[in-house]
Amino acid sequence: MTTQSERDQKALKCSVAVVLVAAGRGSRAGHTDQGPKQYRIIGGKPVIRHTLEAFAVHPRIDAIAVAIHPNDDDLFAQASAGLDADVRAVPGGATRQESTRLALRAIEDLEPEIVLIHDAVRPFVDAVLIDRVIDAVGEHNGALPAVAVSDTLKHAEKDMRVAGTVPRDGLFAAQTPQGFPFRAILAAHEKAAQAGLDGFTDDASIAEWAGLENRLVEGSPDNVKITWARDLALADQRLGGMMNGLPDVRTGNGYDVHAFVEGDNVTLCGVKIPHSRRLSGHSDADVGLHALTDALLATCGAGDIGTHFPPSDPKWKGAPSHLFVEHAVRLVRERGGRIANADITLICEAPKIGPHRDAMRAELSRMLGISAERLSVKATTNEGLGFIGRAEGIAAIATATVVYPGRLADGG
Repeated sequence: MTTQSERDQKALKCSVAVVLVAAGRGSRAGHTDQGPKQYRIIGGKPVIRHTLEAFAVHPRIDAIAVAIHPNDDDLFAQASAGLDADVRAVPGGATRQESTRLALRAIEDLEPEIVLIHDAVRPFVDAVLIDRVIDAVGEHNGALPAVAVSDTLKHAEKDMRVAGTVPRDGLFAAQTPQGFPFRAILAAHEKAAQAGLDGFTDDASIAEWAGLENRLVEGSPDNVKITWARDLALADQRLGGMMNGLPDVRTGNGYDVHAFVEGDNVTLCGVKIPHSRRLSGHSDADVGLHALTDALLATCGAGDIGTHFPPSDPKWKGAPSHLFVEHAVRLVRERGGRIANADITLICEAPKIGPHRDAMRAELSRMLGISAERLSVKATTNEGLGFIGRAEGIAAIATATVVYPGRLADGG
């Protein structure tokens, strides 16, 4: 299991770029005056805008290159206007494969260590999934999210007669973003182009052909690719349906406290802070993240932190608490929840929280997949009263707001 310290060290070394493939015409989704499907409006914004925002707010993404059709300059300029990110528009090619190669070449001057290649029409990608892919990419391997195939698969003849049933054991449906060592995947694309091969269906298959190992990480059923007009309608309903009637907005609260013992540091909201003592707990005793975990779980009636991570289980001894938060985030998203904001108050006489607030908000942004402006970390003392006033421990109160599908008027 990767520790938070190891993740932090990797993030410091890691320069990550993103390639969005958006040069297609999307004919299967039908034609409207809004343009190809990547520019259709869902939830009040173009599809591609939702996708761009997911990567633009991610703290580990340094640059974004978007392969667009030469006729879409104006559409893309409108869709990307005002983004606070390094975004490059690159003229695409005749195929997805060619568009990706051109976009990779366009960021070669940035010399990224890792590149993520993503379909622009997958607007529901989230920060937790992005992190999983980045963390799984190695010096000699790529990584891609995938979900296990659950449907029974049939092999058919040309006349649509069933020729047999395909065993689904070990079969997975590939998603994007697919991550790779930048130099390796660029070389694979160049080699395929020189060989005149243009029939690869995704970048992982090009990597496999070139001899680069790929590893699967857990995908997300929400990370759907918009292909048909119905997909657009469902996506719009998911993002914008709450405009009619009262939206299902839920608020959860969490509280946690840990006592001081001998030590030389504390971990608060994912940040390690030098201190004259440490907090006692079965995990890393991060009171801020423990309270936040309970607050998130409360929004969907999923019990509390002890339900999912019993202190009696030795598996969680010394575990970094970001694992608990990320588990709660997954449960929220599996139920269709969108985290709107989180607020944490740390109650202690020491250490000082102010110098570490920005780092805490950056960690929380990564864990929750929302921008730092939706996160608040505050601190107060107990004015010398009680166990906190006597500097015997630290307490935390957390509040999380999550918007779920449906409307209150529906009784959902």
